[in-house]
Amino acid sequence: MTSKNTNSLNYINVDILSNVSKETFNDLYKKRRPIVLRGVDIGPCVERWTVDYLASKGGDREVKIHVSKTSQMDFINKNFMYRSLPFSELVKRASKTKQEEYFAEETEKYYLRALGDDPRKDIADIRVQFPNLASDINIPPFFPEEKFFSSVFRIASPDLQLWTHYDVMDNFLIQVQGRKRVVLFSPSSVNFLYMNGDKSEVLEIDTVDTFRFPLFSKAERYEVILEPGDILFIPALWFHNVISLEFGVAVNVFWKHLDDNMYDTKDTYGNKDLLPATRAFQITDRAIKALEEMPAEYRDFYARRLISRIEQKAVNHGDKSDDGFHSDKPDNEFHSVKLDDEFHRVKLED
Repeated sequence: MTSKNTNSLNYINVDILSNVSKETFNDLYKKRRPIVLRGVDIGPCVERWTVDYLASKGGDREVKIHVSKTSQMDFINKNFMYRSLPFSELVKRASKTKQEEYFAEETEKYYLRALGDDPRKDIADIRVQFPNLASDINIPPFFPEEKFFSSVFRIASPDLQLWTHYDVMDNFLIQVQGRKRVVLFSPSSVNFLYMNGDKSEVLEIDTVDTFRFPLFSKAERYEVILEPGDILFIPALWFHNVISLEFGVAVNVFWKHLDDNMYDTKDTYGNKDLLPATRAFQITDRAIKALEEMPAEYRDFYARRLISRIEQKAVNHGDKSDDGFHSDKPDNEFHSVKLDDEFHRVKLED
């Protein structure tokens, strides 16, 4: 991978490999790094999935969509509306930059993240929700079939940008139509991304407000442009921000790479934190409340002790962890930044 600089932000190009076999992917998979697979047979969808074909074969089933007045969608502040359209109508609208019929304004943007028939209990599966289209796409058999979780149909208007977030499962982003820019951040950069839940508060990732987000430039950043037919492997916990440079059609395939008992069985979206992590967050909340019972100087002292203990017992400080996360910063620098960041979070709860 080679490093580059854009708008004063350094980034690393994601490797693009051609005609990768299952055996080769298995070797690459162990490195826990994003990688683009090019030339893998994903079926006739790349040639077939034109706007007219999708509208005809996809049918008129109602789909729930995001409608936004701006190209930059913000999930934290919800700068979009939820609406429903027949699938065929959505495809036609999303392929245009100006609308004859619209919900808010003629330049509005559309985004589909397909859901299960009953989102409360059903996962998204293109074979179930869109059987007439599913036969056109081959999902590479690069992971155990029994570990499959979901296959999510995604459609986006040109220039639409999705917020930076992470997923707890490994996944393939199979780009079928349109070019897409994907910016990724290493899990080891979590303390530089100003997280709100599983999403980053930094929306302008190219022109960052350094006053509000002074640590963002420290994040380990990767970039790639996906072409139709490309498959991007996104390992679990890797943050990603996606910009559709053109009308985009893609399928996301998620699988459980850990033991099933790690995942919430009621999570049909596949985006809830692992069960042990959820318990750890709950314990942390109780710890913060206990700290609040003490005077400020004691709270400060014991908060720092608690953070230091977590750092020592649970955080990897070597060049690489078992999951392939790493930092090129010296341990003492990385430790001090994380301490300050974590302590700041504790005080915000005050």
